[in-house]
Amino acid sequence: MFSLKGKIAVITGAGSGIGRGIAKVFASQGAFVHILELNQDAGRAVCQEIEDKGGHAAIHACDISDQDKIVDLFKSIGQVDILVNNAGIAHVGRADTTSAADFDRIYNVNVKGAYNCLFAAIPIMKAHGGGVILNLASIAAIVGVADRFAYSMSKGAIYAMTLSVAKDFLADNIRCNSISPARVHTPFVDGFIAKNYPGKEAEIFEKLSKSQPIGRMANPDDIAALALYLCSDEASFISGNDYPIDGGYIKLNS
Repeated sequence: MFSLKGKIAVITGAGSGIGRGIAKVFASQGAFVHILELNQDAGRAVCQEIEDKGGHAAIHACDISDQDKIVDLFKSIGQVDILVNNAGIAHVGRADTTSAADFDRIYNVNVKGAYNCLFAAIPIMKAHGGGVILNLASIAAIVGVADRFAYSMSKGAIYAMTLSVAKDFLADNIRCNSISPARVHTPFVDGFIAKNYPGKEAEIFEKLSKSQPIGRMANPDDIAALALYLCSDEASFISGNDYPIDGGYIKLNS
């Protein structure tokens, strides 16, 4: 079950965190993984991890906010069976403290970057008889998260785009779903805590972990396992859905 043998998968932002976890799991299940990553060294390291375990991967250093270059890159890849729109950046701020520059920066990567990849991948999928798209949203698209105005905006857009794509391309055999994680323990989280709470790292990490009713943050492998299912043939009856993976945050955090 959950074999991706013979599949070509494109994963954005796969140089670390959730994207890295998804890339490694997909490769272990037989997919050839194309990593789209701004940080070429990080992407190359993940490729090496995959190849060391007998998998197959390629790194493409690119900026997903540049549509022309993304379209050219996807054409060079040639076939795309799976697209995972994972790349994203975060921002701390409210509506009255978020600058226009920061708002645009979040939009250009998290929203326009995902759109650019959809714009490039969907014609290729249509030409090859279909495909699977998975977008990384967030619980911030569903519930109010303090001090995350621009980030929440971007993930709400991802949620809406997922439904739109799923509706528009049913007849083309293209499935589209999204995942909405709560907090995931990635290098970004460690860096955020160190930057904003120096000397209180352990205390803040514990506090953030316990904000999930299950008592811990997710790890990238938790997210990757759900991504694998949704992109596999076993999920062929699933499209137009968002899947919270949140340790009970949405329903049980009362």
